[in-house]
Amino acid sequence: MRVIAGTLKGRRLKTPSWDGLRPTSDKLRGTLFNILAARVRGARVLDGYSGTGALGIEAISRGAAWVTFIERDRRAQALIAENLALCRIENVYAIIRATVAGALDTLSEPPAPASFDIVLLDPPYAPQSRDDLALILSAAGRLLAPTGVLVLERARRHQAPEAAGGLVRSRDVVSGDSALAFYDLLAP
Repeated sequence: MRVIAGTLKGRRLKTPSWDGLRPTSDKLRGTLFNILAARVRGARVLDGYSGTGALGIEAISRGAAWVTFIERDRRAQALIAENLALCRIENVYAIIRATVAGALDTLSEPPAPASFDIVLLDPPYAPQSRDDLALILSAAGRLLAPTGVLVLERARRHQAPEAAGGLVRSRDVVSGDSALAFYDLLAP
């Protein structure tokens, strides 16, 4: 696994040595960031279900101003820290050690921090109910800047909610066994 573009292009990232963590493929990451290209420079990014940290690191490489990583698994937290150190990334990230739903609820409580321009969510592909996804999307949507975008990575075979909270799905991109659902805030 490597950083695809930007100032860190070509840097190799460590991958998990255990089962249960599914890093986003280079191909899918490339597709995602090609779509988001115009939005990344200077953006505040939330990388939920961070795993290896590859999505957030890719965002930093492409000019994101700040990335917040949310990861519950302590092994994955250590892996993210290793990958950040390998890339010599400092002072442009925070790692929140909590469940994504819990962290999002905490971040959503008043006073909320500055809104995120890009929210990337890559939950496990294991079957999740649409209600569970809707709750996570709703919590994340409260953190999205008015012109921001939320991207949900999922297994192609699982349908993403059309809407959740104040979000509405605006685009779906399929790549192999994976799919990306893009969400925007509903106009007030």
